[in-house]
Amino acid sequence: MVENVKKTAKDSMEKALAALANELKKVRTGRAQISMLDNIRVNYYGTPTPLNQVSAVSTPDAKTFMIAPWESQMLKEIEAAIVKSDVGMSPINDGKVIRLKLPDLTEQRRKELVKNCHKLVEESKVAIRMARRDANEALKKGQKDKAISEDENKRGQDDVQKLTDQYIDKADKLSAEKEKEIMTI
Repeated sequence: MVENVKKTAKDSMEKALAALANELKKVRTGRAQISMLDNIRVNYYGTPTPLNQVSAVSTPDAKTFMIAPWESQMLKEIEAAIVKSDVGMSPINDGKVIRLKLPDLTEQRRKELVKNCHKLVEESKVAIRMARRDANEALKKGQKDKAISEDENKRGQDDVQKLTDQYIDKADKLSAEKEKEIMTI
């Protein structure tokens, strides 16, 4: 039972860390990354569809996105979706492709992005701690139901705490890497 509880806790912590990594990818740095456009949905014949499913998205250089739709009539829809989204870039439509220029980040904007990253990391840490709490409650219930001994409960809680510390350290490392990436000019 103790091993099952630890495995469940580890899985939950792993998911929280993966979600954090995914969210940090979306935070804009000074370089164009295709993942920045992941949350743009284009109206594709009445269905909201991810941008990368209706077009080819590429980065010809570090500050530019190039979006080439599979169907030429989708240009207007893609342009409208970009304008509606919160990416903060104006589309340049030349009739065949749409280009997006990444604006330079100001020092103030960089600090706001770092603050936003810290908020995401804190949410991840809360999720990790919730997994620890759930595991500890399961261990206590197991002891109360006489499925495990008091010693097994104590060892299990110590192991879960070590896991929690490891995953919080990993979250802090992800945060430090992203902060360094954002603050580098």
